[in-house]
Amino acid sequence: MQTLIIIRPYAVNRGLVGEILTRFEKHGIFFSGLKVHWIVREEAEQLYGQHKGQDFYERLINDMLEGPSIMAVLDTDVLDNESAIKLVRKIIGDTDPAKAEMGTIRGDFGLRIAQNIIHASDSRTAAEREIPIFFEKKEIVKYREKK
Repeated sequence: MQTLIIIRPYAVNRGLVGEILTRFEKHGIFFSGLKVHWIVREEAEQLYGQHKGQDFYERLINDMLEGPSIMAVLDTDVLDNESAIKLVRKIIGDTDPAKAEMGTIRGDFGLRIAQNIIHASDSRTAAEREIPIFFEKKEIVKYREKK
């Protein structure tokens, strides 16, 4: 299973990167791609194109352009694709920090829905579309064999 997470500029600026990455490692998820990247508008529009026309679209795009993000391709050797994506989504928590459970990334570190701290692919199809926006195949390294 591979999926994409983006630790957004707001979280990077708050110094939350290490804590967020550790949450995934503690669940047996590892990184097959990891980099610091300053998203450009075209990439943000590709990532969030499904929201075009929504009231929050421009704010969402502009938030992604405010500073560097951490891009990570997550991988696991213990779950099928859909189960793994569900686990990642459970680890990050509800989009609205006020509704996110404590112990989730958004529940513990999120302050307001408008300042979302992390993006994660919400399906296998989304992951397959999103990963190539930010990673070339040669940047993704499978370094653990299935058990």
